[in-house]
Amino acid sequence: MASVTDRRPGVVTRTSAFFFRHRHVRLGLTLGLPMLWFLGIYIGSLLVMFVSAFWTKDAFSGVIVHSWSFTNFQTLLDNPVYRTITLRTIRLAASVTITDIVLAFPLAYFAARLATNRVRNAILVAVVIPLWANYLVRVFAWKLILTPNGFLNWLASPFGFSLNLANSEWAIWICFTYLWLPFTLLPIYGALERVPNSYLEASGDLGAKGWLTFRRVLFPLVVPGIVAGSIFSFSLTLGDYIVPSLIGNTKFIGNVIYDSFGIADNVPFAAAYALVPVAIMAVYLLLAKRAGAFEAL
Repeated sequence: MASVTDRRPGVVTRTSAFFFRHRHVRLGLTLGLPMLWFLGIYIGSLLVMFVSAFWTKDAFSGVIVHSWSFTNFQTLLDNPVYRTITLRTIRLAASVTITDIVLAFPLAYFAARLATNRVRNAILVAVVIPLWANYLVRVFAWKLILTPNGFLNWLASPFGFSLNLANSEWAIWICFTYLWLPFTLLPIYGALERVPNSYLEASGDLGAKGWLTFRRVLFPLVVPGIVAGSIFSFSLTLGDYIVPSLIGNTKFIGNVIYDSFGIADNVPFAAAYALVPVAIMAVYLLLAKRAGAFEAL
């Protein structure tokens, strides 16, 4: 009778040993399908958009001409309407980002450094709960709040004045600020929570007051979290087209792209205009990377 040591290893054992010896095969099987999806669907669609941006649409026949041309980009540069829309989108995205940072930082600081565990959990739950509601539901809620007969004017009426913010850039700014505040707050909270208390105690032991400690020790360590949060608010505002159309009745880059795809059926021009926010975010992400923002994501 053969001993236990004489038995040949089973299929599972041999397979496990094979993958242990060939780690590249194991890595390929693990990441093969996700990387195929990423390269084929995500990167592939961006490449198709990039190529089609250099095509044109024949004005008479409506047929897309598959020849290289800079006509779409020349139209974007020469037409003042598109320049105005682009600048408006960037301005609103920047203002929403700054506002979210100003609102999120004190709340994140209190939750991360001062609040008890129960209060901290309550704050985080209150911040995250709106994300459970549908995006369109929250947008339509703000549309009702900002109407002339809405909740905001009802609050202002006892003081003898009216806030007519409907269909304005102010309404867009308020709605975007509300929508993206959680995305800005959470990275800042994470950055504040990771700052060791020993750093602040050491600063105090060296004679630094509270404001000096905040300015020279705490704030530089939190800057990557602030920049990380700004990536979300800026990029989400830059690419949104629902809020401008429903809340402000205003054209953003996304609205022009949507109309070019649907109403005008001018896919090459839509692809060319879609490269504008891509280029803006590429520059923004490059600056954010230099600020160390990716470490706080």
